[in-house]
Amino acid sequence: MQAIKHFLQFQDLTRDELEYIFKRAKIIKARFKGYETYHPLVDRTLAMIFEKQSTRTRLSFEAGMHQLGGSAIYLNTRDTQLGRGEPVEDAAQVISRMVDIVMIRTFEQHIIERFAAHSRVPVINGLTNEYHPCQIMADIFTFIEHHGCIRGKTVAWIGDSNNMCNTWLQAAVVLDFNVHVSTPQGYEVEPERAGLYDTSHYESFADPMEACRGADLVTTDVWTSMGFEAENEERVRDFQDWQVDADMMRVAARDALFMHCLPAHRGEEVAAEVIDGPQSVVWDEAENRLHTQKALMEYLLLGKVNE
Repeated sequence: MQAIKHFLQFQDLTRDELEYIFKRAKIIKARFKGYETYHPLVDRTLAMIFEKQSTRTRLSFEAGMHQLGGSAIYLNTRDTQLGRGEPVEDAAQVISRMVDIVMIRTFEQHIIERFAAHSRVPVINGLTNEYHPCQIMADIFTFIEHHGCIRGKTVAWIGDSNNMCNTWLQAAVVLDFNVHVSTPQGYEVEPERAGLYDTSHYESFADPMEACRGADLVTTDVWTSMGFEAENEERVRDFQDWQVDADMMRVAARDALFMHCLPAHRGEEVAAEVIDGPQSVVWDEAENRLHTQKALMEYLLLGKVNE
């Protein structure tokens, strides 16, 4: 029996696997745009377990599974026995006997790791405090669409060293590109938390302008992630100089792209003229969650296909 493959961190997939998924995402997206029916996952069921709120993650997974011919079931931990203290391990044993694949959006990474360890089916990380691998997969696919291969390129991450930043750092190692990170003092990258043991693709900058200089992609996220709302006022003060603005984009490469995983706060982490400007690809990036996740689910359930 073939071993179950999960996608809990970006580094769970190899470069070859990711390049295959990007190729499939291109094909699947073209079929979607051409209104071509493609149902490789007929009679397959996705369970979506949410402990954190979501717009793009729920919509992209639920719509994606339906578009592939399968069905999706939404479960919120407030409405299930998980919210009443049922052990994660027990829930995994039961849920994975009833569905074909599971996506979980939760807080601590160890929760999804425990679930996967007791699951009979593939488990996908829809977001944890530590990682957001599906978003970075979509971001890289978006970069490829606009500028080709990301290998050897430079990504500037401006802001908090959060789950997005951690995942960019893992992706850089797997796909061989560079990440310039600039955070306020006290919010620096923690390599161990990022699951990063190869720092050769990562450089830290105290000055966000210098991190952006020559970058092929400039990207950021909200200053206060879910679960850190109590720190919001302090973070707004600390991050004042880390707003991605037109000056930062001017020192980046001439054709540099701007990305944001959304939702965005114009006037905080990004200036309106940047996110709504000609270098911004945030709407392509948001849509591509749908197509890359369809390619991911197809791969985890069927392996490589030649259709």
